[in-house]
Amino acid sequence: MNCTTHSVFNQPRPLSNSNLFLSDTPLREAVAREGAQWDAERLASVGQQLGGSESLESGRLANAFPPELLRYDARGERLDEVRFHPAWHLLMHGLCANRLHNLPWQIDPPAAAMVARAARFILHAQVEAGTLCPLTMTFGAIPLLRQHLPTLFSDWLTPLLSDRYDPHQQPAEQKRGLLIGMGMTEKQGGTDVLSNTTRAEPLTTRGPGEAYRLTGHKWFFSVPQSDAHLVLAQTQQGISCFFLPRLLPDGTRNAIIIERLKDKLGNRANASAEVEFREAIGWLIGEEGDGVRHIMQMGSFTRVDCALGSHGQMRRALSVALFHAHQRQVMGKNLVDQPLMRQVLGRQALQLEAQTALLMQLAHRFDASSTAWCRLFTPVVKFAICKAGIPFVAEAMEVLGGIGYCEESELPRLYREMPVNSIWEGSGNVMCLDVLRVLRKQPALQEMLDAEFAELKGVNRHFDRRWRQLQRRLPRLQESDAREVTGDLYALAATAQVLRVGSPPLADAYAQMSLDARGQKSLPPALVDRLLLRACGG
Repeated sequence: MNCTTHSVFNQPRPLSNSNLFLSDTPLREAVAREGAQWDAERLASVGQQLGGSESLESGRLANAFPPELLRYDARGERLDEVRFHPAWHLLMHGLCANRLHNLPWQIDPPAAAMVARAARFILHAQVEAGTLCPLTMTFGAIPLLRQHLPTLFSDWLTPLLSDRYDPHQQPAEQKRGLLIGMGMTEKQGGTDVLSNTTRAEPLTTRGPGEAYRLTGHKWFFSVPQSDAHLVLAQTQQGISCFFLPRLLPDGTRNAIIIERLKDKLGNRANASAEVEFREAIGWLIGEEGDGVRHIMQMGSFTRVDCALGSHGQMRRALSVALFHAHQRQVMGKNLVDQPLMRQVLGRQALQLEAQTALLMQLAHRFDASSTAWCRLFTPVVKFAICKAGIPFVAEAMEVLGGIGYCEESELPRLYREMPVNSIWEGSGNVMCLDVLRVLRKQPALQEMLDAEFAELKGVNRHFDRRWRQLQRRLPRLQESDAREVTGDLYALAATAQVLRVGSPPLADAYAQMSLDARGQKSLPPALVDRLLLRACGG
């Protein structure tokens, strides 16, 4: 019997054993440049473990077998618990061990802790993004809770700062690690949290740290299995923030009823719920009426994580495409040797060079407490990078062709995952309006930008031209301009950082690609060679 028609050849092996850190030269350089070289050895170890077949299979399994809602036990008692596949728990153990939820908040944090954490976050995002949600919520909550945690729960800080993952539904004092979720969105309001209808009435006394009874609902209740949530509710003084534990101090269940888990496009390993509060008990964080400010403090960190997560997934998509292109032959040559394909892959590599440089600079600015810069560029970076992820992964799918569209490849899961970061923590318009609000409220920011960009004057004509154009627009900004202005700010900031740290050919090519409105030129072949080598760890 002739079986030659069933012989498999010219079909590339999947990318299943690589070091996610050592293969990423731009990331390695940025970690060293921004002060976290002390973490390089651990990052290399984490990169090796995450790039292995076992971790990648855990990511696949966690999505193939999404969480289940258990409403009742065998006796008919209400449970409202969420059951996860063992792969989810395995990934969560690794995330907590690497302190993605608390590294910068340690009592004696290491230097450039934000930079080290950002690099670790990018590596984990390449394996499974849904597991990052519990960690980023907890990460954003800890600084707020350090200031305002009700006295009754003061012993929570120790397990919140541990490196342990403890999924058991037990009182906090019996657990080795704790996680915090968030609940803002309601059916009628979405982003407009001022229209929330959930009410909070004091059990006895009003004021910070006091117990209130909450009645209402949340349309999106992130990570319902968390030990506690920060939620918004209406009080006499307006929208206020509450600490809502899953179990009350006496060990009984709080009156949080899980109606269902969301059936989402992607992010399927992670549980998102609809819940009702039937006189649930929460403790006031800060003053009544100050809830939005408190949640925004948390959101400044979770927004950065959205950008880091999208970047990590984009990096994985490029890695998969490059690995495929090095093996697949067309017309007698490997795809990676075809001039047009090299241009596609080179442009993707160049895009990630700039993203890496700017994201790690942003992490460094958080370490340095550059409040005004971070306040402006956090929504800028979140908007631009999260938006860029969807077409980026689609382009990577085209490199693989038909197999890239099939579930045997990682890319369909990455593609489904990409839109969520554009939506969570404020959609694109919300980010752009936030940028507009910051620019209008803080006129001194233009002076900061002037100082930032003045040192680069004359280095690149595309950069100079775009900055002059934006300077003329800033004093008369209109709401309809918000997206364009935010995009310009991202392009300028990314270009500025590449001009500072990149080689002149690379920096000039990125400036032309991102800032020249007259169209894109082909990248010089020698630069493409260098970009693809760097994207593979060279």
